[in-house]
Amino acid sequence: MERDPFDFTQQPAASDDEVERPQAGEDDPALMGPVLEALKTVRDPEIPVNLVELGLIYELIVKKAGIVYVEMTLTTPACPVAANMPGEVEAAIRSVSGVSDVRVKLVWSPPWTPDLMSEEARLELGLL
Repeated sequence: MERDPFDFTQQPAASDDEVERPQAGEDDPALMGPVLEALKTVRDPEIPVNLVELGLIYELIVKKAGIVYVEMTLTTPACPVAANMPGEVEAAIRSVSGVSDVRVKLVWSPPWTPDLMSEEARLELGLL
């Protein structure tokens, strides 16, 4: 089954990682919307489109306790903002009322491809 990059309810297989994925608990759908909107304020500096529409957000978990976990990638490992982008994502999410903890994991697998962009991003970039 192919993964829908805009369906954040899909759960990828667990992996060993240094950023702790939240423990099982009740998801917070009311907080999910504001967190997603905050994520949409973060734009790729080289491609004038937000990270969500670019398909750079692979996983988003929002728990009732205000814990937010984001698994994201960048367009390329050689991206000049690779060191800064997770911090920008964290700051945007921390600005949301009700968020108590933000965990951002930068991953390179699967690699990002333009196929992950939303139709809106493709339109904005003149690719449709």
